[in-house]
Amino acid sequence: MMKRREFITLLGGAAAGWPLAARAQQSAMPVIGFINAGVANASANRVAAFRKGLSEAGYAEGQNVMVEYHWLEGHYDRLPALLADLVRRRVAVIATPGGTEAAVAAKTATATIPIVFGVAQDPVMLGIVASLARPGGNATGINFFNQETDAKRLGLMHELLPKATRFAVLVNPANATPTQATSKAVKEAAGALGIDALFFNASTAAEIDAAFAAFGRERADALFIGGDSLFASRRVQFATLAARDRIPASYVSREMVDAGLLMSYGTVIADVFRQVGIYTGSILKGAKPAELPVLQSSKFEFVINLQTAKALGIEVPNSIQLLADELIE
Repeated sequence: MMKRREFITLLGGAAAGWPLAARAQQSAMPVIGFINAGVANASANRVAAFRKGLSEAGYAEGQNVMVEYHWLEGHYDRLPALLADLVRRRVAVIATPGGTEAAVAAKTATATIPIVFGVAQDPVMLGIVASLARPGGNATGINFFNQETDAKRLGLMHELLPKATRFAVLVNPANATPTQATSKAVKEAAGALGIDALFFNASTAAEIDAAFAAFGRERADALFIGGDSLFASRRVQFATLAARDRIPASYVSREMVDAGLLMSYGTVIADVFRQVGIYTGSILKGAKPAELPVLQSSKFEFVINLQTAKALGIEVPNSIQLLADELIE
């Protein structure tokens, strides 16, 4: 018969081993390196969409997969060191939803670790994939057409604000590739519409504040905000400043309209994050990025904040209200 003291010692030894077993199981799970240029506390809905995609592919965070979230907070210069670390540790997949600069940097950093991207530009032109139908390398994902929608967004703003002739355009120079594409698209569209586009730069919260002061000095009639993860995460700041300065403003996705900006038009970004999650899970199951075709966004939305329009004294014609996918009242 086992003595009581021996039993307690054995039980204690087993209990001490449980956390080790749990840790071993945890470390055996595949690790996803998730990279986004935004800020964690402002990106909950996007993370939820990514997790939903993972779950649709059969993966639950903390149960059969680990996700390491890396938030750049607008510091794109952190990318090389971060990616070098992920590559050195050989994570299972690198996911870069909503980040062209991160996708390009990841492709530069590794030719072997699978990459699932969400990019606003043509990934073939960016050199990330060989073709949309057969990517051919270690990367695949979704192309969400920000720049293709920029001209339409400016046109919708012009319809909504027919008397506005001077449009401030705010872009983030640190997010170089999308910024160049947006600048080109907006210049061409502004020329066709017969309006002036005045370009301003911001890469930090303080520079956003300074830009709003510059809009006032330049007597801008309206504000067009270029798509950028840092900008999206600063939506409360944008909404507060736009309300203070009484400037009608637009963004590419609806978060800023929910926060109080006048309107948005563009891809449903949460769906991009979900699709990246699905592809990430598919790769964990054994699918090869080279053979997973690059998806193209098919969900777009036009959202108008009628409360903001009323506060700014803007009458939204019925014809434009009928075009909108959602009206916030």
